[in-house]
Amino acid sequence: MPPAPALTPPGTDLRADRLRKLPPFLFNAIDDMKRAAIAACKDVINLGVGDPDRPTPPFIIDELDKAARVPLNHQYPACYGTGRFLGAASAFMQRRFGVTVDPKKNMVALMGGKDGIGHLPLALLNPGDGAIVFAPAYPVYKQGAIMAGAKVHVLETSPAHRWTPQPAQLSDDLLNASKLMWLNFPGNPTGVTIGSGELSVLARRALDHGVSVASDLAYSELYFDGAGPVACPSLLAAPGIDHLRDHVIEFHSLSKTFNMTGWRIGFAVGHESLISALKQVKDNYDSGPFNAVQDAAAVALERFDDPLIIDVRHEYQVRRDAAVAALRQIGCQVEPPRAGIFVWARCPIDSTTGEPMSSWRFVEKLIEEAGVVTVPGAGFAESASDWFRLGLTRETPRLLEAMERIKKLRF
Repeated sequence: MPPAPALTPPGTDLRADRLRKLPPFLFNAIDDMKRAAIAACKDVINLGVGDPDRPTPPFIIDELDKAARVPLNHQYPACYGTGRFLGAASAFMQRRFGVTVDPKKNMVALMGGKDGIGHLPLALLNPGDGAIVFAPAYPVYKQGAIMAGAKVHVLETSPAHRWTPQPAQLSDDLLNASKLMWLNFPGNPTGVTIGSGELSVLARRALDHGVSVASDLAYSELYFDGAGPVACPSLLAAPGIDHLRDHVIEFHSLSKTFNMTGWRIGFAVGHESLISALKQVKDNYDSGPFNAVQDAAAVALERFDDPLIIDVRHEYQVRRDAAVAALRQIGCQVEPPRAGIFVWARCPIDSTTGEPMSSWRFVEKLIEEAGVVTVPGAGFAESASDWFRLGLTRETPRLLEAMERIKKLRF
């Protein structure tokens, strides 16, 4: 008898090369510290996640309940999006941004914004093609490109320019070596916003070199200080940008605005060729969002200016103001974000060095000594090694308690 095949030795790394190229997942290390604190019987307040704490508005849940009782909705969903959902999404684009789109040609339903963001590089990039990512940034922009075998060009922003990308960073050589560029305003983790004109300049610079531009607009309805929706412009409405001509695509998520992170629903809107390519990827990877969820999401978009949604926005502003005031008291450099669900701040001065603390040391100190979880800026970019992100997605009394704990620490 031939010898039995050798078993794979224990501990062998079976992952494909694409997975080995991915950077370590930032939140794994933080979760380990959090679990250790909980095991030590500490009362942990998690301000590290961007997961809204408030319930989904009842009018959305009621629609889901009704739609889930329709037998037809339990068959395979409309993969690209139901007529009702895409109609509501296109009406939202018109009412909110003044952008008219064809829901059949220029839109596709997504199982959350992350779904489309992660799949877009597979639709557009060949191995070795370049993707431009401005850091600090949502990790999926980079990870999606790596999974597609692309070369990621990371351009780091800095506090000197309010963490905003500068057109001068986009050299001709870089653009000629790239096929895709990511933009994200209001930004994660920085919360930075830019005007429609600035958005247009950045996009136009790339588009004129044949580079497709993708915008992640996950926080479009969470704006503060009476700034109004103008604080969160759409790329498709930026001066000189025409989605019928220019290779632009924008990702919208219902997760944060409507407290629907677990529902996994969003949409992409943009140039027909980019939407078509994304549809083809999704044809081969999934079957689209549950039709009943799409029906409920349609109602959400139809009522994006409902008083319940406005109340959520006001509550985030209360939390933001409390967090900013407390962080300033311990010596953090911080500007109140005009939009989003995060506060981005520089770590306080380390009394032993006279310099801002490293973000990893600061985050560890907060977990160990205060039972408060935040996220180190070093996990997002080298230029943010002494900055950190604090989430506003915990009940206001718990957030205030966390701030009181932090103010008692000595740095």
